[in-house]
Amino acid sequence: MRAVVRTAAAAATALALLLTGCGGGDGGADGRITIRFQSLAWQKESVDANKQLVKEWNASHPDVRVQYVQGSWDSVHDQLLTSFEGDEAPDVIHDASDDLADFAYGGYLADLRTLLPGRLTADIPQRSWRTSTFDGGVYGVPFLQEPRVLIANTKILKASGVRVPTPEKPWSWTEFGQVTKKLTGKGRYGVAWPLKEPVSVTLNLGLSAGGELFHRGADGKVTLAMDDGDLVVPRTIHDQVNTDHSAARTALGMGGGDALPGLFGGKYAMVPLGFSYRQQVVEQAPKGFEWTVLPAPAGSAGLAQGVSPQTLSVAEDSPHKKEAVEFIDFLLRPANMVRLAKGDWMLPTGKEALADPSLHTADRGWATGVALAGALRSAPAQSVRGYPEWKDKVATPAYQEYYSGAIDAAELRKRLVKDGNRVLARYQR
Repeated sequence: MRAVVRTAAAAATALALLLTGCGGGDGGADGRITIRFQSLAWQKESVDANKQLVKEWNASHPDVRVQYVQGSWDSVHDQLLTSFEGDEAPDVIHDASDDLADFAYGGYLADLRTLLPGRLTADIPQRSWRTSTFDGGVYGVPFLQEPRVLIANTKILKASGVRVPTPEKPWSWTEFGQVTKKLTGKGRYGVAWPLKEPVSVTLNLGLSAGGELFHRGADGKVTLAMDDGDLVVPRTIHDQVNTDHSAARTALGMGGGDALPGLFGGKYAMVPLGFSYRQQVVEQAPKGFEWTVLPAPAGSAGLAQGVSPQTLSVAEDSPHKKEAVEFIDFLLRPANMVRLAKGDWMLPTGKEALADPSLHTADRGWATGVALAGALRSAPAQSVRGYPEWKDKVATPAYQEYYSGAIDAAELRKRLVKDGNRVLARYQR
């Protein structure tokens, strides 16, 4: 019903504009269109890159001005919801694909299928488009993504004599467990798992072992089921913490950045982190600290990982959808996508941008990340309605208790599946 109301309102607006001769523009006194672009860039390099691209657009498009609006990852969902309800949403919306489902199903975002240029559609792989496709519509352009990698202390790694993995020959999860035991010594753990938010990390890495957890039936409904593949990653972490003590128990409650001082100080030999954490390593590591980027372990599905790319969407209520998409197309030209990727220390989704020679250097692990790009998949819970409640009320406490040793694998399975299916069922009646 809401979509019908919104469509009718949009039609009325368009008619009013035609009658006043504005021809689809919001039309200031000079007839110039203004588009508001809300960016969530927060690192200085990223903010600078976004603002510079807006400046370049405005210099070459005098009739369509883009206004840069600074948003925040910490509050974006609630802020956007308030903006949509108040008919004050920005025209171009920066967000992450795992935040789009409710907005897409709620009728707040424009379906971009008929608006996107062929160049952009063809340049981004289908596996990336799937992250922003809901109920057959495309509600965002995925443009930046990051794999989870191992950031390792090079000196400890070399001194241990362990085989150093590459994307072509990664460690298996079993070998990874053996390596962390070997890297563990007096006052040092082989690995630190910063799992303050354990769910997405566990699910995304679980794809490498064939874990899916969420299963969509022919009727479109999703149920939870847990097989052996779903347990490979949780069991590895559990055993490292509780059985062989090669992982630091105190790190379980940390965020990613919290574990870096321990890495720099030699307390941890390795820390699994998102690819963009390299920037913090560069900025915060003490002089002389040697580090390297290693691929995450592989399982029966190879190096597969789930990701939720950053996206650019257009508000359904925007009177300038065509111009908004033209700006997005400009922003995501291959050379510009490379600039945005470097600003955020992430990988571009675009095939042409990903082939840029500057991203294929061994310096700071860029080449390792690029080599993983083909293994990145839509995060398992990407489009599952009810996932946020399942994550907060069921999965987060269950994984935290399992990793700490408070419950066993059978209890973990019971909570995730039995309790979880009750939650999902309420959203799928």
